[in-house]
Amino acid sequence: MLRPGGGVMAAEGDVELELETEPNGSGGGSDGAGGRAAEKPRKHDSGAADLERVTDYAEEKEIQSSNLETAMSVIGDRRSREQKAKQEREKELAKVTIKKEDLELIMNEMEISRAAAERSLREHMGNVVEALITLTN
Repeated sequence: MLRPGGGVMAAEGDVELELETEPNGSGGGSDGAGGRAAEKPRKHDSGAADLERVTDYAEEKEIQSSNLETAMSVIGDRRSREQKAKQEREKELAKVTIKKEDLELIMNEMEISRAAAERSLREHMGNVVEALITLTN
């Protein structure tokens, strides 16, 4: 019994088997086996190209993650150096002696907190004029 797709089917009650009518697969309609066979290699090649893109993407991610680790270590080193420099600067400023009268003068004239006035005086090595000039600018 002939099927619409071009294959042969056994009679009723038997097991259905599809057989190609032509051994080279080029005989049937426009959607015959020949068209499907031509699509398979193309589809397979497309899958290989997709796999190549995925592996390239994965390799880029690995490179980026190693770059990220390097960048994070550089940032961590820079932060620790900045922190250390800041602590050394604070130690230097703490060594500067300032007069209580100068501190009170800056606090009253500039109407700022004791900590801000003290910081300004220490940064200018106790020089009241320079501290006031900086605070007014």
